[in-house]
Amino acid sequence: MAKRERLTVPMVRDRGSLREATWDEALSRAATGFNRALEQHGPQAFGMFSCSKATNEMNYIAQKFIRTVVGSNNIDSCNRT
Repeated sequence: MAKRERLTVPMVRDRGSLREATWDEALSRAATGFNRALEQHGPQAFGMFSCSKATNEMNYIAQKFIRTVVGSNNIDSCNRT
């Protein structure tokens, strides 16, 4: 198996092919996709999984984001295992 190179720039799909993009374009496309899914399916279509190896601060901001920005209570983590 050949060694894979790590991506150093965002990639976006145009007409079935990936191409390099700016961070602004990639984040804008991601935000557009999130907004479209929210409009079509509502906030309960979203969920988030948080990791027990993340800091308490990171886990806090993850749950805060999914609850306040997205409007979903669908959040879980492996902290309880």
